[in-house]
Amino acid sequence: MPGVSVSADGSAGSIRGASKFEQLKDGSGHLREPLLSELDNGQPNFSEGAVQILKFHGSYQQDNRDNRQKGRDKDWQMMLRLRSPGGRVPADLYLALDELADRLGNGTLRTTTRQAFQLHGVRKENLKEVIGTIVRHLGSTLAACGDINRNVMAPAAPYAKGAYPAARRLADDLADLLTPEAAQGSYLDLWVDGDLSYRIKPSSQVRTVKQRQHEGGVYSGDPQEPLYGSTYLPRKFKVAVTVPGDNSVDLLTQDIGIVLFCNPQGRPQGCNVYVGGGMGRTHNKEETFARTADGLGYVAFEHVLDLVQAILALQRDHGDREQRRHARMKYLIHDRGVAWFRQELCERYFSHPLQTLRPEPRRKLEDYLGWHRQSEGLWFVGLPLLCGRLSGERKQGLRRLVDTYKLEVRLTPNQDLLLCNIGTAQRAGLRQELAALGWENPEQTSLLSRHGIACPALPLCGLAVTEAERIFPEVLERLEDQLNQLAISKPILVRMTGCPNGCARPYMAEIGLVGSGVNQYQLWLGGSAQLSRLAEPYLDKMPLDTLEKTLEPLLLAWRETGMRRGFGDFVVNSGRDEVERLLAHA
Repeated sequence: MPGVSVSADGSAGSIRGASKFEQLKDGSGHLREPLLSELDNGQPNFSEGAVQILKFHGSYQQDNRDNRQKGRDKDWQMMLRLRSPGGRVPADLYLALDELADRLGNGTLRTTTRQAFQLHGVRKENLKEVIGTIVRHLGSTLAACGDINRNVMAPAAPYAKGAYPAARRLADDLADLLTPEAAQGSYLDLWVDGDLSYRIKPSSQVRTVKQRQHEGGVYSGDPQEPLYGSTYLPRKFKVAVTVPGDNSVDLLTQDIGIVLFCNPQGRPQGCNVYVGGGMGRTHNKEETFARTADGLGYVAFEHVLDLVQAILALQRDHGDREQRRHARMKYLIHDRGVAWFRQELCERYFSHPLQTLRPEPRRKLEDYLGWHRQSEGLWFVGLPLLCGRLSGERKQGLRRLVDTYKLEVRLTPNQDLLLCNIGTAQRAGLRQELAALGWENPEQTSLLSRHGIACPALPLCGLAVTEAERIFPEVLERLEDQLNQLAISKPILVRMTGCPNGCARPYMAEIGLVGSGVNQYQLWLGGSAQLSRLAEPYLDKMPLDTLEKTLEPLLLAWRETGMRRGFGDFVVNSGRDEVERLLAHA
């Protein structure tokens, strides 16, 4: 596939056949222009070119569709997304985010399905103050969006036992390894007036591996941006790390999914590596589809950083730069095959052995809700946040608790929140204060809400065609009422999005609702409760009002089996013809 040609001095040459967006990245001066020129021009919004470069700095331009009026300008505002490997947010950074949300945002914080906070409602004229404040509190929004490696996921639980500490360290190292070099300078120039004291400072091991970005097939040809080059990646790129058996990170939906094995003392041994997952698709474009990752192989731990940057470099060179909807690594692997991918990787990019995958225990969707021992004398508590939105009294109360007890916050891929580093003597008082905020028994949730997630959708997301977050609680309540009426007490994994882009990963759910029109949704069925299997589409435009009527024949048939298996397993075992027959009887 056409790529980027770079001259010997590192300047980008012609980009044969590439899209205008590729040319925009190439001419941006490592993600600086036209964003820098428009930052203080007095306009309430950025041009399209600046909007695309802004994404690499962790922000999307949005307009509030609830406030649209004929003949009036759009209500322009920015969404900011943080870089928080493994979902870790120190107390000082959390307090700064809380204050920024109230003073310069829309008064809410939202946890994402990639374990980071989003701030909504930031005006363009306040963008530099908001991002600058985040950086000065040792946070970052760099590469939280855009054609680049996104936030690196890892189990949020701060356990001091087993492989968990090593997995968290690996996630941090991967985030630092895949941070763009030249773009980091542009980022600091724009938001903190070039103060280099805020540069990300990787470990000595990461620095050694980064030096090898100038060697062999990994080298882009651009000495300023040795891994990414001046056009960065063809499309977004997602990495997750976990430990054997813990599938809190939705492992198979990532471009690279890593399972870290350690010895009984917690010393890393090696990693199973999976490649080519991704959820995004486009309605009525059959060439776009959700896909789960393939097993690539097992690699010794001392080579995993080199392997990850080699995989990224392969995607940089071979990913489709002509058609953006075909640019994710999942399409490259689907088209060429994982065997070709492995061979190309080992011949041109990676010189160490890749072995067959090591056996793993059955994966489970962990959520860490309720109280858990973190280490000797320390505890953490997992708090459910349906749809991840923090606002009102709960937001005020959490700020008070974090400030009083100096607690670290960790965010989960299920959009929940963990309060960490709680001393044994603090537990009783904290329990009382959490109960006053409505979290008396945080491990006790309703039947469907524990693992149900939804994307923000309307009114701010420009891709949304219908609602998700705002109506999701009502949808779950309706379904729970139906289950009660049918005497079904088994949980079902439900996910909902306002468009097909898949931000809430609905294609892994037992019941996935994917917006396809105003108050209409595609119905996807047959994913698994432990996130191990893709669902399949059954209905293209189901009016939301008919949800219960549509599902009832299926639910009754499931009940008749005794529900020994999960609902998704029942759908798969029934076969497509039988499921379609039951849906037709609705």
